[in-house]
Amino acid sequence: MTTSVEDKVLAILAEQAGLDVADVTLDSTLDSLGVDSLGVVEAIFAIEETFDISVPFNANAPQEGGFDLTSVGSIAAAVQGLIDSQAA
Repeated sequence: MTTSVEDKVLAILAEQAGLDVADVTLDSTLDSLGVDSLGVVEAIFAIEETFDISVPFNANAPQEGGFDLTSVGSIAAAVQGLIDSQAA
């Protein structure tokens, strides 16, 4: 995974949480950052726009979309996976 993907995901999630990027780590969870369900949807849109990818996410059943939202690091890894699969 490239650092730039991680950095961009950290920045997007920090913005959604209203935090400084330095306050967000790869181990942070969306709950610990205070990102609510609307913030998650907005973050997904921002991720899709930033990386020109389509995220398999269903706001009505987030755990069923196949997109791992358990931590910032898992989100960054999932984004990198989508970028890689799109390039293949």
